[in-house]
Amino acid sequence: MSATRDRHALVVGASRGLGLVLVGELVRRGWRVTATTRRSGGELQALADASPGRLTIESLEMTSTEQLAALRARLTGRTLDLVFVNAAIDRGDLPISDVPTDMFTEVMITNALSPLRVVESLRDLVVPGGTVAVMSSEQGSIARNVEGGFELYKASKAALNQLMRSYATRCAEDGRTKLLIDPGHNRTQLGGPDAPLTAWESIPAVVDVLEAQAGAPGLRFLDRHGEPVPW
Repeated sequence: MSATRDRHALVVGASRGLGLVLVGELVRRGWRVTATTRRSGGELQALADASPGRLTIESLEMTSTEQLAALRARLTGRTLDLVFVNAAIDRGDLPISDVPTDMFTEVMITNALSPLRVVESLRDLVVPGGTVAVMSSEQGSIARNVEGGFELYKASKAALNQLMRSYATRCAEDGRTKLLIDPGHNRTQLGGPDAPLTAWESIPAVVDVLEAQAGAPGLRFLDRHGEPVPW
């Protein structure tokens, strides 16, 4: 991503929390941003109103293949320096034996399958040397799964990481940067009120990593400090 030209990012899942702060930080650094949301209005619209010409909002329910195809059609002709997929749900701290099948399916579709569908659908819009990134979590690290709890969420993030690795292997010759990002434990709707970090503390560091890694081909699983997270 060149610092001498107008950089364009697409952030999927930007209506609140980490995604919303990510959009604001990119805009603050001079990026043009297209941000997706399931619902119009709210803080994202207020940010767009305060950033004329820098932030465009698109509608997307990420789990809908029809809506994803429609978004891809609307973006035809655009080029992107960064695609960042930020979306996840959590359905509570249940042992896997107590997780209903429909809950398992919902979490896996939202947290693992749908982000990769977005990446596959939009990757041809990413410029040579551009970046494809997905918000992951340390909770997806099998090596660091040494404490109990949140088994379904952990499994979904591990599945996301594995699918991203398969994608990166299949697309190894495209020269693009591919990143799985662990932003740390943040006080969001997903992270809960007792988390040690705020999005305003973690996201500027995440953007530092995105900008520092730009142009380095291959897949990396990194934390907000740019340090590798064990698989």
